[in-house]
Amino acid sequence: MLAVALVGCATTDRSYGEAPEIEIAQLEELPAPGVENLYIIGPQAKLEIEVVGAERLSGNYLTDGRGGISFPLVGLIDLDGLAPNEAADKIANLLRGNYLLNPQVRVLPEDIPMPTVSVGGQVAKPGEYAILGRQSLLRVVNQAGGLSQYAKLDDILIFRSVGGRKYIGVYNLEAIQRGNYADPTVYANDIILVGDSPSRRRLDNILQFAPLLSTAAILIDRIGR
Repeated sequence: MLAVALVGCATTDRSYGEAPEIEIAQLEELPAPGVENLYIIGPQAKLEIEVVGAERLSGNYLTDGRGGISFPLVGLIDLDGLAPNEAADKIANLLRGNYLLNPQVRVLPEDIPMPTVSVGGQVAKPGEYAILGRQSLLRVVNQAGGLSQYAKLDDILIFRSVGGRKYIGVYNLEAIQRGNYADPTVYANDIILVGDSPSRRRLDNILQFAPLLSTAAILIDRIGR
């Protein structure tokens, strides 16, 4: 699984994508997931799997705690993070040749939950939020109660999986608020992470003791640099 970091919207020179499996790409925007990818298979998912013309292989399956199933003939199959159509293709490829000439597989989730987006980091109310259709980054951050006191506006990340590839978009929320960049679209299953500003925390820690320091102004000035 290859992760691609989108860095076009970051304005400061900071280190991203240093892990060996990460590829830096200058993309204008993150690719949008297909409609069929709005539901992602995970642990304890109930699936109806049909292999056309092979009734003994068809039936109801429950994924384990890691999103895998034990499937006849081929054994354990990891379906975690896959859309139903991607899971069907994976099962068909495992069956093709050795067991069936041209297998046709359909995977139907029994229960499709409300699509959500996960918001974490420096927001007032981190958590999972329902999302219907397309939403913008600003709107989703507002759903999470807005930015917290120590949010770092130029360090907003969006994690997304499309077509078996993982993408990471880096955004400057202040630039978006000022209209310098378009407000990016957020989709179901995205993960949004708002960065932390250590310098703001250090400054607040010093300000707690400001009445005790005769040189507080000088210390604050140095921190600001």
